[in-house]
Amino acid sequence: MNPTLAKSARKLRLSGLLRSLEVRLQEARASSLAHEEFLELLFQDELNVREERLVERRGKQACFRDRRSLEDFDWNFNPSIPRKEIFELATGEFIRKALDVLFIGPPGTGKSHLAQAIGMAAIRAGSLVLYRSIFDLVRDLFQNQNLQGDARALNAYLKPDLLIIDDMGLKQLPPKSGEYLFEIIMRRYEKRSTLMTSNRPIEEWGKLIGDVPSATAILDRFLHHARVIPFKGRSYRLNHRSDKNPPS
Repeated sequence: MNPTLAKSARKLRLSGLLRSLEVRLQEARASSLAHEEFLELLFQDELNVREERLVERRGKQACFRDRRSLEDFDWNFNPSIPRKEIFELATGEFIRKALDVLFIGPPGTGKSHLAQAIGMAAIRAGSLVLYRSIFDLVRDLFQNQNLQGDARALNAYLKPDLLIIDDMGLKQLPPKSGEYLFEIIMRRYEKRSTLMTSNRPIEEWGKLIGDVPSATAILDRFLHHARVIPFKGRSYRLNHRSDKNPPS
């Protein structure tokens, strides 16, 4: 490889181009590529590397609990899960329309896995995504209780194209949680998409939040443009748990 060419590529931070340059030069000589074809291949290599890095960076910024995909989901375990609807959500059309989604059903039926898989698909499509459990969200906002005065605390939840709030209903939330959650839902309403998962029926949210008026206001806005997808079936985790006390 020409040292001057390699040095120039490094200076311009064209690491993707530099990585494939030697192979592309050999290909150009062997196939007698036109100059335009050669340059097109090099530029595409650079774009591919930059896209991979962007996806990786946004994946880390999303704070997923686990990196999940639709491909590694066991659709046969609970066949009642509406596969067609899930794949439709993964296209990101609901995000482009600023619609919301609620996955609701018993623990272990795949809600968190599929929510994070949809989040990763959205990142690959160019969207900003943030994943938080309801407990992490409440903890974050309790640390910045003056939401009106501290725009940064609130903007972290308002900026993403898709906000995923997981684990609603695992246990009762601390006082004032409803006020903080309502602030986020209200400001994202009809502007950005929110996907929530819940283990408990929406009729119990008032008790879980400890604030019936706030729960009512949250559901009024969140469910207005939301697609509600029920999850039924067995718990994957319970079915695949390790036997810690095998018979002797």
